[in-house]
Amino acid sequence: MWIGALVALGTAAVLAVSALRGGEPPSEGAGAPEVEPLSWTTRSHVWAGGCGHRYLIDRDPAEVPAPPVAQDAERWAGELDAVHGGSTIVETTLRAGGRQAVVVEAVHVRVVERRAPLAWPAFDMSAGCGGALTPAAFTVDLDADRPVARPRDGYDGSGEGVELPAPEPPFLVTEDEPLVLRVEATAVDCDCDWYVEVDWASGADSGMARIGDGGRPFRTSGLTAAPDGVHGYEYTENRWVPAAVD
Repeated sequence: MWIGALVALGTAAVLAVSALRGGEPPSEGAGAPEVEPLSWTTRSHVWAGGCGHRYLIDRDPAEVPAPPVAQDAERWAGELDAVHGGSTIVETTLRAGGRQAVVVEAVHVRVVERRAPLAWPAFDMSAGCGGALTPAAFTVDLDADRPVARPRDGYDGSGEGVELPAPEPPFLVTEDEPLVLRVEATAVDCDCDWYVEVDWASGADSGMARIGDGGRPFRTSGLTAAPDGVHGYEYTENRWVPAAVD
């Protein structure tokens, strides 16, 4: 089982699964409020290696400020109405709502809308970066007719190097042991709206939790329609310039 804990950065809304849970509804006049079996917090502006990411922004490059540091990405992107370009990394921390353990039985990705890729300027947050750690994750191709979240191994290249096992359901979630799910989604030919969906069971209850971006779907657009390719930031000139970034 792949179980881990994550201290979420920034403010993230905790969403309950009452609308999606199975089992009988609580009876009227019940005393104490019912504890929801599963809750979560989500980070949707995670950068690869802490430095690599691209955004599409509907503004002239001269009007776009310099790239932020990774921990300020959500605020920076929100102020510019930026859309993830080419890929999105989502990290969700799932927590059991009470003493009853929750089993996460499966992880899915559902695309709810597809459009043509955005013809907006694209901006690369780093001209090149890398790290020793490649986290294990679920990967998904949003362009596929039926996207599937596929487990992928990770690798810790520090020291002698350690293979990190792929996340394979089922996972056990308790009050003391939250579960971190990392989903890495890519898009080339679509501007896609999508959700992560988690099948869960707890005692006699079961259900499906739909995880989105603060009540909205996640959004990822391919970069194929971006004019002038991808822009990189030239710090010596304090401006964005077209850059040949792979």
